[in-house]
Amino acid sequence: MSSLITEDEISHETDLVWLEDIEDLDYVRQSLDRLPTRRGKPAYHRDGRMVGYAFLGSTANPSRSSGTFRRRVFWLLPHDRDSEPDGLYAKGVPAEAVDPRTLAPRVKGFKTERSEGGPPSAAMQELGIQLPL
Repeated sequence: MSSLITEDEISHETDLVWLEDIEDLDYVRQSLDRLPTRRGKPAYHRDGRMVGYAFLGSTANPSRSSGTFRRRVFWLLPHDRDSEPDGLYAKGVPAEAVDPRTLAPRVKGFKTERSEGGPPSAAMQELGIQLPL
């Protein structure tokens, strides 16, 4: 689970919007971006591509100093596993990555065997242990 985002920070989410089929993605990166609105597609200013974002409900208050809202954005970089399956993240994932199938409004998401780059080990299967731990 990404420790970079707290449950309180996403407590005003109402929906997640996906721009791609998340069933085809082992993981996505998530971050809290400062955005001018509660809803709508945000501008994207990173390398790679945005694959989804969150909508906030009307109870979400803007920052007093900037007037912006903190919303989750889901994204991938050019060297992530979906583009380079045998590359840097063939096994393991960046700290901010989670399995997109574990995400929902107000749910941070988890790392899973799939997002970590492999099936559960035989020992984990024998003991009935599954990620997330």
